[in-house]
Amino acid sequence: MFNPQKVFIRQKIINNPYSRLDNLLEVQIAAELGVKIDVNQACIDDWLRLPGISIHQARSLVELVGMGMQLLCLEDVAAAMSVPIHRLQPLEPILHFEYRDHRSCLSPQKINLNTASLAEIAQIPLVETNLAQRILIDRQENGNYRHLADFQRRLSLNSKLTSQLMYYLQF
Repeated sequence: MFNPQKVFIRQKIINNPYSRLDNLLEVQIAAELGVKIDVNQACIDDWLRLPGISIHQARSLVELVGMGMQLLCLEDVAAAMSVPIHRLQPLEPILHFEYRDHRSCLSPQKINLNTASLAEIAQIPLVETNLAQRILIDRQENGNYRHLADFQRRLSLNSKLTSQLMYYLQF
């Protein structure tokens, strides 16, 4: 049966797969279209796309994952958010869970440049001692890095190096 509301929602998601999903019908349609959110790679904006997720919860999830915690199932997300699992079950079709071995070169552990020590920064592949020192000095003098582009601009890094480093950095 033709449902104009569903057609409108499908078109909205097709035109912008990163748009905010305002209700569970939109979540269902997004899942049907193959939209997924990788819970262990999601940023705050990814979590905020989902209905019922607060900024506080999104920040907390991103921070926990950034500190090395892996979310392996819906129960892990519910426990991390301190909410009953039944509240998150309608979101499950769009959530993607994947175990990542942080020791593997295929999924490197990301270093938060806003909290890392000089020794931690120096362990990032392609970061030599003098660049690690520049990063730390710039952070101390100019404050935290907001994102990758801010980091690149402030240190005048070339795009080739930045594109290689982006897999190891978080902000």
